[in-house]
Amino acid sequence: MGRRLTFGAASCQKGMPLRDFLRQQGVTASLIKAVKYRGGGFWADGRPVFTDYRLQGGEKISFELPPERDTSVRPQALPLQIAYEDEEAVVLDKPAGMAVHPTLTAPEGTLANAWMGELQKRGESGIFRPLNRLDKNTSGLVLCARDAFAAALLPGKCQKWYLAIAGGEMPLGSGKIDAPIGRAGDSIIRRQVCREGKPSLTEYRVLASAGGYSLVQVMPRTGRTHQIRVHMAWIGHPLAGDTLYGGDEVLPRHALHCGELEFWGMHGQIRLKSPLPEDMGQLAQRAGLCVKTL
Repeated sequence: MGRRLTFGAASCQKGMPLRDFLRQQGVTASLIKAVKYRGGGFWADGRPVFTDYRLQGGEKISFELPPERDTSVRPQALPLQIAYEDEEAVVLDKPAGMAVHPTLTAPEGTLANAWMGELQKRGESGIFRPLNRLDKNTSGLVLCARDAFAAALLPGKCQKWYLAIAGGEMPLGSGKIDAPIGRAGDSIIRRQVCREGKPSLTEYRVLASAGGYSLVQVMPRTGRTHQIRVHMAWIGHPLAGDTLYGGDEVLPRHALHCGELEFWGMHGQIRLKSPLPEDMGQLAQRAGLCVKTL
């Protein structure tokens, strides 16, 4: 079985059906069903209860997460940077050039392969469930849930900040880009700002400008495909190295890094930082961008 979860019922919740109480705690309907039929059931102060049980107020409700099928990805002994880990979540620091998941064109050498390889090295089994998926050539922090309960709860309690090097010298200060994003024609990959696209909002803060480039902290408020890259190109400042959206070829990949991540988990507020990777750091140095502002 998985980890055991315990929630305390308040006196004001007396009479509430257990299923409603569980939903208030962030337990999904599918997880409730899984615990009921595949797990060990629910317990109130050590007594087995059903989901129609009405709370008395003040009791402890507990249950064990049912076992999940292991991720069907071949474990590989690959370099892996673990920025944070607890029973609920793990944060991995992904290098540029590594895909998050295997694909038909890249079936191995991914972050999933690396994490499953790490678990194998420990003599453990488990799952790989990333909650923020970075493009292959975007580096930085990836938050992963370690079970179904965390997977449902963590996404709404997570905030990400990216560092980007954009072409052109932008004025220092903050701004936002509120423009819908959709597919670019028949392209499977490319996106564009278009009237029929989905609402998309990106906030940013220009930290430094010099040498024809700008160091920008970017906060996407929506999660569209290629959102930061599309929005920065749309305002006339494509990311360095992002040839798909009009950037130059100064880097062999687009200059985008998930450098900061914050989430609320079982141990309270967790805030992590990942330093600017070497390739972006060298470009910033050549351009005279002051990275001490980070």
